[in-house]
This record gives sequence, structure tokens and C-alpha cells, in this order.
Amino acid sequence: MIKEINNAEEISADYLVQTCCGRRILSYFNAYGTGYDFCRFFRSGESVILIINSTMLICGESFEPEEINIFVDMHKPFRIEGNQSVISMIKNIGYVSLHRTTFQLVASENPVPEDESDIDFSPKLDDVYSILNEGFPNLSDYQLWLADTSHRVRHGISRVMTYKSCTTASISYDINDYVLVSQVATRVSARGSGYARRFLTWLAGYLEKQGKTAVLYALDIRESFYREIGFKAVSEEFVLERAKDNNENILKGKLQYND
Repeated sequence: MIKEINNAEEISADYLVQTCCGRRILSYFNAYGTGYDFCRFFRSGESVILIINSTMLICGESFEPEEINIFVDMHKPFRIEGNQSVISMIKNIGYVSLHRTTFQLVASENPVPEDESDIDFSPKLDDVYSILNEGFPNLSDYQLWLADTSHRVRHGISRVMTYKSCTTASISYDINDYVLVSQVATRVSARGSGYARRFLTWLAGYLEKQGKTAVLYALDIRESFYREIGFKAVSEEFVLERAKDNNENILKGKLQYND
């Protein structure tokens, strides 16, 4: 039976750190705990589900098909990610399935930029949002994004960086030297400049020197870009996104990971 978690002792960090999705859930738990309506945790055995705003993350497979479908129908998340065997149980009524690849960042022998003069390690979040808003049409509204990002940065859960004030990338979590890179975007006026390629190449080397294993997600529309950089595809999976008759959310979903 799926039960809501109200006690921190019901979360097993040792269990969650074993997978990327589990570490994402743990990062939100470390940031918010169980006291917020927009960030709710549920469990069945050791398996954990997080609903953060409109996204549902599933770690573990201790769920029965009927109960997981009832749970999804009750909460109606926009996006469902995580354990593939559980996702395969979900009836895709009202959802579309999107294929994505997890890439491991691999350092180049000749990283560019060679120095860090163009890297802003503590950019103004207003400027970061401005860049992201050009790349992600379905980005959360400003106040929601700012509240979450600033909270996670203040608590040392996440980091945000920019390159030449035109390209940005975030470290969603850094747990046990495993890092998830996300929200990579470049201003429309700077696209074609190679900024994203140079920035990510530098970031791969920067993290590798610290002994980190870093990954990022890419939908099919951006897969070739990461292969060209030299990043290594390490896994593939499907995520579910709620569709609407006008296909607006399908399009937005495809752009969600457009780096």
C-alpha cells in the first residue's frame, strides 16, 4: 500500500542513493523535508515516490499495477519519471511516452575555455531565468522557479553557473560524488556560437578533476549534440508526459530537455 511519508525516519537514504532518480528524490528531501504541500513523499516498502509540483518521481518497484494506476489518476502529474518496470505498468491513457538518454559527461583533452574568467559561479538568478526562459517554453513561472532555485542553492543542494552571460547550466544535486547536470540553455541571440559546447566541455573537466561522476538527460532531439561533444550514453529510458488535445504539452515536453 502506498502511504504518505510524514516522518523523516521513513526515508532510507542508503536505498535512494543507489540510483539517479533516487538521488533526485533525496536531494528534494534534504532541501525541503516533509513539511511542504508542493513536495510530498510516499512509500511502499523501501520504494519511494516524490510528487514535486507537477512531476512524479518513482524509485523502486514495490508497487502493484492497480495501486500505481489509482495513484497516478488521483494526482494527475504532468510528468512521470523513474523506475521503468513501474512506468510500464501505467496505463498511458492521457499520456505520451518520450524516449531519453542519460549521458555521462566525459572530459576533453583540450577543454575550452582553458581558464575560468568567463564563468560566473554565482550569477544573478534573474539573469539565469532570463536565459532559461528563452530555451524552455514550459519553464515554471518566475516566482515558483526563483523560490525553488534560491532555496536549493542556499542550502547547498544545487549550484547554478553561466558562461559569457549567455549560456547556463545547473547542478541539481551532488551526492556521494554523483552529479546531475540540468537546465542547460543558451540565449537565442548567441545560438550557433558554440558557447554551450565549450561550456559543457569545460564543466565535464571541472567536475572530473573533483572526482565527480556527472550525467545529464537528453531527449532524442538533442542526443546527437552530446555524442558530438564526446559524452558517453550510459542508459536509455522513457518518461511519460500528459498530453492535451492541441498537443501543446507534447511540444513543451520535447523542449524540456533541449539543452
